[in-house]
Order: sequence, then C-alpha cells, then structure tokens
Amino acid sequence: MEQNKHSELAAVSTVPLMMTLGNSMFIPVLPMMGKILHVSPFQSSLLITVYSVVAIVLIPIAGYLSDRYGRKKIMIPSLIIAGVGGLVSGLAAVLLGDRSYALILAGRFLQGVGAAGAAPIVLPLVGDMFKKGSDVSSGLGIVETSNTFGKVLSPIIGSLLTMIAWYAVFLAIPVFCAVSVLLLAFLLKVPQQQGKRVTFHAFYESVSPLFKQKGRWLFAIFLIGAIGMFELFGLLFYLSEMLEERYGFDGIVKGSLLAVPLSVLCLASYITGKAIGENKPLMKWLTVSGLLLLCLALVGLSWFNARALWGFFGFVAAGGLGIGVALPCLDALITEGIEKEQRGTVSSIYSSMRFVGVAAGPPLVSLALDWTAGALFYSLAAISLLGVATAVVAIKPKNGRQTARQRLP
Repeated sequence: MEQNKHSELAAVSTVPLMMTLGNSMFIPVLPMMGKILHVSPFQSSLLITVYSVVAIVLIPIAGYLSDRYGRKKIMIPSLIIAGVGGLVSGLAAVLLGDRSYALILAGRFLQGVGAAGAAPIVLPLVGDMFKKGSDVSSGLGIVETSNTFGKVLSPIIGSLLTMIAWYAVFLAIPVFCAVSVLLLAFLLKVPQQQGKRVTFHAFYESVSPLFKQKGRWLFAIFLIGAIGMFELFGLLFYLSEMLEERYGFDGIVKGSLLAVPLSVLCLASYITGKAIGENKPLMKWLTVSGLLLLCLALVGLSWFNARALWGFFGFVAAGGLGIGVALPCLDALITEGIEKEQRGTVSSIYSSMRFVGVAAGPPLVSLALDWTAGALFYSLAAISLLGVATAVVAIKPKNGRQTARQRLP
C-alpha cells in the first residue's frame, strides 16, 4: 500500500466507525430507554429501524451524486446532517424527558439522512484511492474492521454514556460526526478520477447494461449483505434483551459481554481483508464458509439458549466469526468488480441492502421474543442457509489474471 495513503485511509475509516457508534451503541440501552419512554420493545427497536429505513431510500441517490460530484463533497455535508440529527434527539430528551419519543424518532430520521451520504460512500472511495487490487482489498478490510470495531466499542460506550444520563448517547453523536468531518477536511485528498459530471440520462444508459450483464452476481451479493446484517443486528438485539431480562446484567457489564462476539467479528474482518488479495474464487468460498458457520452457530444457539451462558456465548462468537469472514469478501467483490464511474452507485445499492438487514433485524426479532428458542434460531439458520445457496449458485468468479470486468461476468 502506498505510504502517503495511510493517513487518508485512517481518516476515511473514521466514517464507518463513527456512524456505527451512532447506531449500534443503542443496542444495550434499548431496554432501559423503553422503560423510561414507556414504550414496547418493538417501539424501542424503531430507534434503530427508522435510522436505517430512511438511509435505505436515500443511499442510492447519494451514490449517484458521489459519482457525479465527488465523494468528499457528499460525505462531509452528510456527516454534518447526521450530527444535527443526533443533537435534535438529545435536546428533545433533555427538554421533554419521557414525553420525547416522537421527537427522538424525528432526530433519528434526520440522522439516517446524513448516514445515507456518509458511510456507504466509503467503499467506492477506497476503490478510487488505490490502483492495485490487493491494496483495495486490504483497504476494504481495514474499513470493514473499523466498522466492526465500532460495533465492539458501541455496547461499552453506550453503557458508559448512560451512566452519565440516559440521553447522553444522543448528544455524543454530534461529537463523533465532528471528529470525522475535521479529519476528512484536512487529511483526505480528492482522487483525480472523481468529479466527472455525467447527466442522469447518460449515467442511466451506462448503468442499465451493467445490471443486464452482471445482475446475477450483483443481486446475489446485495441479498447476502442484507442477510448478514439482519442476522447480526437481530442476534445483538436478542442477546441484549436476554442478558438483562434473564440474567440481570445491565450497564457496563452487559456492554462488555456484548463486545465479546463483536470482537471476534472485528478480528475476523481484519484478517480476511489482509488474506484475500485479488483472489475472487477465495472471496466466494470464504463467503460460503462464513455463512455456513453462521448457520451452524444458529442451530447450536437453539440447543444452548436455556443452558450454560458460556456455551451460548461460544455459539454467538462463532456466528460473529462467520459474518466477519463474509463481509470483507462481499465488499471486495463489489468494489473490484465494477468500473470507477459506476462504483459509487452500485456499492451504494449494496450498502442500502445492508441497511435493510439492519432495519429488519431488531423489530422482527422483537416480535419473535415469545417464540420458542428452536423456532427462532432455526428460522434464522434457514435464512443463513439461503445466503449459502445464493453464494454457491450465483457468484461465479473466474480464476486467472484477468480484468475485474472479465473475472466477474
């Protein structure tokens, strides 16, 4: 990797880190917030979902705008909007207390608008920054590690902030966003390839054949990305509820326990990103292996749900390992298989589908809390198995030293 790119990559990596902190740190505190705001588990889960739903809609638009006007010009204003959204939620909680639920949701909606134009643009930006495919894969691995490291820190930081005040998690968001804005403003140089302005009609004419030619494997990766995040956030929500309601863990203890499987996911993402290089077949089979491991872990969770806590955590960690192996491979397949001019839009659709998983996981699992453990975890395992089958059938990279366009037909 080029030496002068390290500081730029560090600045870019703060975006998924800060955006993840601004969302995932609510996971351990949702039960407490539900009690304070006098809402049901489903309603409290909407604090995660509303953020993700609005991002799902706006991410493809942000991707197109980043292809046309440049990544940095879209990312920085988006981070500012996300910070304002956090401020709205925080001030609503401070001023209205337990009557602030509706305004908190409105602030989370605004934060989702900002998130749509920030974190998803990181993937194509990393693709723009490096010329060698191995450097792109390594950079994407670091970005995915930053994302997952944010998930590791989130339950701990969220628990610590609530020791100050239950609404402190909202007021921390503008601070996180300000850090990323300053680092991007001073450290990130706009890659020369950016800024080429194309009309929407001309852009559509170039993208339409792309999906006709490569739609099979692209849509497969979109679906698998959604499945991975659905399983992850659904499991985290379930684990948070179980630790508090069944075992009586809360605060920093619960946050630290939630960080254990996420640490495994983070380490797996980093190692995988370093290992895959430009080997597309390896990316495919690591994706298949990761999803299969997740499936087996979910089956194991149905057995250990009411037994020893250590066994339950072991299976959750195994599931995190599987997701951590799959995600960097999906990132690399998307980024390295698409030309720079269309990379922002295509990778943003992929990010949008990941947000679909984030949005669906907590509320759907909350509705299934009354199910038996077998019914819940076997259902989740079946969804993971769908991802395995999709990867095997639809992702067919060719081996050899070919161009990205040739390797992924």
